[in-house]
Amino acid sequence: MILSTKILLDGNKNPTDEEIRKGLEGNFCRCTGYTKIFESVKAAAQKVRG
Repeated sequence: MILSTKILLDGNKNPTDEEIRKGLEGNFCRCTGYTKIFESVKAAAQKVRG
């Protein structure tokens, strides 16, 4: 998840939910689902943007 997020944010510093979904394809989460992961990607994107 971390490496996929890094690659996604290297190319797009303000991804939409759909772009995040596509960027994380192939990664599986068996915990609480993807809600917290999406929130984390959005928080990281905001930090990258400054």
